[in-house]
Amino acid sequence: MASDHEQPGLSSLGKVGRSSGEIGPEHEPLVNGIHTSESYSASAAILPFLFPALGGLLYGYDIGATSCATISIESATLSGISWYDLSSVEVGLITSGSLYGALIGSVLAFNIADFLGRRRELIMASIMYLVGALVTAFAPNLVVMVIGRFVYGIGIGLAMHAAPMYIAETAPSQIRGVLISLKEFFIVLGMVAGYGIGSLLVETVSGWRYMYGASTPLAVIMGIGMCWLPASPRWLLLRAIQGKGNMQELRETAVCCLCRLRGQSIGDSASQHVDEILTELSYVGEEKEVTLGEIFHGKCLKAMIIGAGLVLFQQITGQPSVLYYAASILQSAGFSAASDATRVSILLGLLKLIMTGVAVVVVDRLGRRPLLLGGVSGMVISLFLLGSYYLFLDDLAAIAVVALLLYVGCYQLSFGPIGWLMISEVFPLRLRGRGLSVAVLVNFGANALVTFAFSPLKAWLGAGIVFYVFGVIAILSLVFIFFIVPETKGLTLEEIEVKCL
Repeated sequence: MASDHEQPGLSSLGKVGRSSGEIGPEHEPLVNGIHTSESYSASAAILPFLFPALGGLLYGYDIGATSCATISIESATLSGISWYDLSSVEVGLITSGSLYGALIGSVLAFNIADFLGRRRELIMASIMYLVGALVTAFAPNLVVMVIGRFVYGIGIGLAMHAAPMYIAETAPSQIRGVLISLKEFFIVLGMVAGYGIGSLLVETVSGWRYMYGASTPLAVIMGIGMCWLPASPRWLLLRAIQGKGNMQELRETAVCCLCRLRGQSIGDSASQHVDEILTELSYVGEEKEVTLGEIFHGKCLKAMIIGAGLVLFQQITGQPSVLYYAASILQSAGFSAASDATRVSILLGLLKLIMTGVAVVVVDRLGRRPLLLGGVSGMVISLFLLGSYYLFLDDLAAIAVVALLLYVGCYQLSFGPIGWLMISEVFPLRLRGRGLSVAVLVNFGANALVTFAFSPLKAWLGAGIVFYVFGVIAILSLVFIFFIVPETKGLTLEEIEVKCL
């Protein structure tokens, strides 16, 4: 089993660079695209992506399965329990329990991520997934079930924090965008699987127990896989230059980890590639451990604005609310499948899956900004169409259906995969653990806020005005993307820090 190799002894790296992070002219080639070619084996790159991505799949599965489990658990004949008569608040605790757990997981990640390392954080996430699923599946009463949902949610918070970091830090720069975007594909795939398995079990007595228990094999596979994978070489090198271990031993371990991650094709260039990363990290000032106050200054602040801003707009442009109305929109258009909420969810899930697949294919060709600007522009159009439908065009259901499908498709081309991709790329290495935890916290917090506030806002303003408000927010997000968000296509993580922040 690979070790994260933390040594108590201290060592120092010679201060060969500027503490301000400026690059001397004699070393500019390191951040100017002139690197040792990143040779890699495609087969060797699969597993370092696959096992962390299972954390995203388990998150998506929980979303899909819970939508069906709440139907099962409230059935007097099919729930298999005596406490099936739940209030709306109790049902809300079941559905949102994992969300609040994810918020706590994000807070935990802020404090432990850089100490544990990305690999061990993912192992911890798999344990939380396993324990949470088992506790929920075997819950004898509502309290125990909510506790299980909360524990599972902690796993979500840790996994959604560590998985993009691990993938970003271990993937070859040529395919980094594809792999991190594929993680979003896995989330959507998990949602479709959750809807599908839920629809098969919803008519089974105690079906909700099987729905939640079905995730346990994947949690075990994820945990075993992460125990087998090596630690992130960049995390090891960060600890080395910060004096948190023996420099030579950590460097040698990083070389071994990189060889395992790239396969035989990397040959003898692994050592040279590790030395390049070490030199770049020292010249951009990574030897200084980030402080809480430093997060809000200089390039750390810029990275925080980009990352937190993207995931904030990802949620407050109305994604949960649009999906909330999906069944009624399709039903008004005469689709018989709309009478079955599960089938509607599967239909939209398949659309999300297809569009995410398109984003995965083109992200490293077109770049991040074109997908964000084009996709969000489509979201703006769809939100104003939805608002107009509920205010003026209620006899033209086809417009609402087109707007709904346009919104879902454009979201999965832009904010869905690209938001998670950008936050995994844009933070400097020494800030990446804490920065990503803040971004994930903002994501889940904004999700909870939008989900909670939508019903009161709909009752106060009406659905049409609410969708117009989301449309205006989407326009603001376009301005934010155009002026603030940089293009990171084809750059190494160290080049992003120097050129984009």
